Amino acid sequence: MSKRISRIWIPIFSAVVLLAFIVVLVIPVSRRGFADVSNAHPYIMGFLKFALLATVGELLSTSLRAKSWAAPVKVPARLLIWGLIGVWITYMMKIFPGGVSALMASGLLPGGDSTFLRALFTSMTMNLTFGPTFMAVHKCTDKWLELRAANGGKAGGLRPVIEGIDWHGFVTFTLFKTVPLFWIPAHTITFLLPSGYQVIMAAALSVALGIFLSLKK
Repeated sequence: MSKRISRIWIPIFSAVVLLAFIVVLVIPVSRRGFADVSNAHPYIMGFLKFALLATVGELLSTSLRAKSWAAPVKVPARLLIWGLIGVWITYMMKIFPGGVSALMASGLLPGGDSTFLRALFTSMTMNLTFGPTFMAVHKCTDKWLELRAANGGKAGGLRPVIEGIDWHGFVTFTLFKTVPLFWIPAHTITFLLPSGYQVIMAAALSVALGIFLSLKK
């Protein structure tokens, strides 16, 4: 893909996706319809939300690093991977609130009926267990796509994928900084929202997620 084409389609695609989500959420009728469709088809909508918004995050982060409009390798594959991750996250965002609520009700976690503590415990549990696993998996898929692009479609197996990742940077930056300073507070706010809006909030945060995971190689 030429640089000229990249400079044309990347800002257009990013602007259309972001504007579409903003318009849908701002207009009351479309917002209610969006929530109804999300509740009726959570996995399909989770796929679409993350495929579009997280990919936009990667496009923006790649452009920021290049200081011009630029796309990462294998964009269609990234769309598919982010969509599958969106299904995974949609599933997990139903499990953790239920588990934390059960523990609080039984007294195994403090807080009683506190909505804030329920959201905080859910966010902490999710980001300290599922979060690192999910982000490590994404790192591996990202490196796999890069190696395939660099080696004529062949990644060379799992070893070069694992060895090509800066795990020190992943732990010191992604886990030790973004998880406590950004993701736990951000998802605490997410779990304070009505359940119908939690996945769309997580999808919106996936723009930031794409930027974080792409900027810190």
